[in-house]
Amino acid sequence: MTRATTVRAVLAAAVLLVSVFITLTMSPRLGLDLQGGTRMVLQAKDSATVEADRETTDRTLEVLRQRIDSLGVAEPVLTRSGEDRIIVELPDVQDPRQAAAVIGRTAQLSFHEVLGAAPPGTDTAPETGEKRLILPDEQGTRLDVGPVRLSGAGVKDATAFFEAQQAAGWTVKLDFHKDAGKDWTKLTGEAACHPSGDERRRVAIVLDEKVISSPQVDPSVGCQAGLPSGGTQITGSFTAKEARDLALLIKGGALPVPVEIVEQRTVGPTLGAAAIDASAQAALIGAAATALFITFVYRLFGALAAVALAAYGVISYAALVGLGVTLTLPGLAGFVLAIGMAVDANVLVFERAREECQDRPTRSLRSALTTGFQKAFSAVADSNITTLLAAGLLFFLGSGPVKGFGVTLAIGVIASMFSALVIARALTEIAAGSRFVSDYRGVNGIARPGSVRTWLTRKDPQLFRKPVQWLVISTALVAVAVAGIVVRGVDLGVEFTGGRLVEYSTSRPVDVETARSTLADAGFGDAEITTAGDGDISVRTGKLDNDGEHALRTALATEGGETTKVRDELIGPSLGDELRRNALIALGVAVLVQLAYLAVRFRWTFAVGSVIAMVHDVIIVVGAFAWLGRPVDGIFLAALLTVIGYSVNDSVVVFDRVRELWAGNRKTSLATIARRAVLQTVPRTVNTGMGALFILVALAVLGGDSLADFALALLIGIVVGTWSSVFTAVPGALVLERTTTAPPPVPGKSSRRARAPRRDPLDNGARV
Repeated sequence: MTRATTVRAVLAAAVLLVSVFITLTMSPRLGLDLQGGTRMVLQAKDSATVEADRETTDRTLEVLRQRIDSLGVAEPVLTRSGEDRIIVELPDVQDPRQAAAVIGRTAQLSFHEVLGAAPPGTDTAPETGEKRLILPDEQGTRLDVGPVRLSGAGVKDATAFFEAQQAAGWTVKLDFHKDAGKDWTKLTGEAACHPSGDERRRVAIVLDEKVISSPQVDPSVGCQAGLPSGGTQITGSFTAKEARDLALLIKGGALPVPVEIVEQRTVGPTLGAAAIDASAQAALIGAAATALFITFVYRLFGALAAVALAAYGVISYAALVGLGVTLTLPGLAGFVLAIGMAVDANVLVFERAREECQDRPTRSLRSALTTGFQKAFSAVADSNITTLLAAGLLFFLGSGPVKGFGVTLAIGVIASMFSALVIARALTEIAAGSRFVSDYRGVNGIARPGSVRTWLTRKDPQLFRKPVQWLVISTALVAVAVAGIVVRGVDLGVEFTGGRLVEYSTSRPVDVETARSTLADAGFGDAEITTAGDGDISVRTGKLDNDGEHALRTALATEGGETTKVRDELIGPSLGDELRRNALIALGVAVLVQLAYLAVRFRWTFAVGSVIAMVHDVIIVVGAFAWLGRPVDGIFLAALLTVIGYSVNDSVVVFDRVRELWAGNRKTSLATIARRAVLQTVPRTVNTGMGALFILVALAVLGGDSLADFALALLIGIVVGTWSSVFTAVPGALVLERTTTAPPPVPGKSSRRARAPRRDPLDNGARV
């Protein structure tokens, strides 16, 4: 065993030990869509400057934190998003009405002197005619309220308690800060200078411009003496709930600015648990099928790659847990998907090693394997970088759970490279050093060409004699997809249009027509009613607040019996426009970034061919969803950007081989070089695609309604991407080369120009 192999084995063992330790000692941080709860996005309604926005939002966040802590929600999460938005996550909160009422109120508490009773129909001072603040008290008496003498910021603490001795019922006790206590003593001292029973002896306690209590200063308090500065009590015939809510609002403080709920998502705990179970089953079944497949194709080395695949799963999971990444439903799907994509690097290496054994049968197995790793490194690096670019776009331009998918995908890509280039290489190099493995070619799995390679070598199809005909077929597929978009239209989800989507589970079966009739009678005639998974009812409406949702659920319960909310998504129209705009920006940036990267790494014609194939794939996937009537939402966007990464990944592998072959034989026509490159890389394309398809089929079948569309989009994308990387990207590059590049010199004709060495147009300096 060489020194390099020993280093890789030690490094792999160390990383695995740390990963196993993290896996056994730490628990994953689950998002609300997996553990159940409510997620709200709040936006400040008014702001002046960018600096003021951020400061105001930060102050608002701290006030909200105090209020939510008082609600008793376990482990709430509050974060600022941008300049004027706050994300609030409330685990296990299934009915957001109370939380929204407490969170959204500005709670502007203030203490005023009372200037007297206001005559009916007047709101001006009789002496000067100036405008006065006229507010009704608890009994409806109109009070002429003076300016603010003490704000709610001076309140140190507020507690609700039941006062039985003085028959006051539920009361709110206030404790003041030191300076505010002095203001309170002064205010009550001035009020005590008026006769008992005089309206001016009262102090008005105002919450959100409503007098909640206006007590008379006790007759025992002397003029200018005032009440003690420590605190006071608010009485007002409160119920227990009213007293507690009032104390909570006062203790939490006043919001600097009003806030509006622009997004709200509620997921029932049963849906999250079902999604976890389904994804775990899909991961196990898909990974097992993938492991059996690569073991069947590559024999012993395939089995060792399967071991590395299992190690990849442990490492990537430990990285997610150790970094504290919130695991969302799309993120969980990304984790499962990355298992299928993790075999790609191993397949690339094994196929290159097979080529080396086929070209030079007498060379040693270890030498062929080492050359395979060296020659495959360029394609492995480029293909994984393109996937990382897609993951980065998901993180920076996505929203909510889609960000989690981007993070998970990025971690999966990095872990898969370590698995293939360190763990799998160490295992296969150790095995290749065995004489038994080296001598018995049927055992090791790479000393003999596979069935796909053998068939292609025998048939040797002439693929690109007329590259335009392949482009015509691809254009026809795009035309069919565009027709679906135009004729059927794209069903944009609530996330992009705004509105509310609620899914209910009923104890008694309710068909769509009955539900539609019942909700129409209850005043929800414009609601769109469809069936969801397992017979659940899905209701989509325009603007609908939390009270309206409660009324809708109550109406549905008249036919369905006990009605449980499974999923609830509320998106404001402004946020929907923003998310739709960001989705288009994400797709545009994805195209430009991939074009720029490929232009740097390859010839510009190859970059344009790859981008043409990428756009071809995007249009076909969107068109397929239009024809099928499936919704296009944020999860679909995550799948679409993943398809972009996969499509470019495939094209990179093909063009990397074209560059290598053309550099070794400059006089051969590009069409011939391209045909050879495609035939040599088809086994890798087929085997990698099969590995991903096993996982996606398992997700589509077992993942339930929440993951079915995600898996369907990726299934279509992988099939179409495999086609386009060969029959769209390559023919497109060939057509561009013919129109922009002079033909190469004709072999056999002697000319000084032909004999002079010329720079390889594909050679950008990269070496392996």
